[in-house]
Amino acid sequence: MKKKAEKKPESDVKIIATNRKARRDYEILQTVEAGLSLLGSEVKSLRAGKANLKDAYAIPKGNEIFLFNMHISPYDKTGYSGHEPERQRKLLLHAREINKLIGMVDEKGMTLIPLRLYFRGKYAKVELGVCRGKRAHDKRATIIERETKRDMEREMKRRQ
Repeated sequence: MKKKAEKKPESDVKIIATNRKARRDYEILQTVEAGLSLLGSEVKSLRAGKANLKDAYAIPKGNEIFLFNMHISPYDKTGYSGHEPERQRKLLLHAREINKLIGMVDEKGMTLIPLRLYFRGKYAKVELGVCRGKRAHDKRATIIERETKRDMEREMKRRQ
């Protein structure tokens, strides 16, 4: 009898980088955790926290998904065999997950954006979001909603 795979607790996660710009500019419809195919010098650089997701995005190519424009600084103690900082990196997903993501991205206006990069145990993972771009009025509505919520909490705290 097979047991269901249990997700490891969030306390086992060491966050390396987050994409705050993505949460502001995009409406996140669904998230997926994916592994990364990395070189040794890239892993060492990630352990040092030298990564940037600011302009990164993912695109399906054939039956695989690749991550573009994620900057991982070169590891300074590597010899001549370092890595390119912004090379394309293959995402490690199950075939059914890839097919599902490809189907969602084929819709007009949908894109795959990395939201955060982290280590779960000893493995580097990226949280991908299936996103739709926000328009200016959507961004303003989000800001107004957040400020209203903050004011209500402040008033409740003041009354107690």
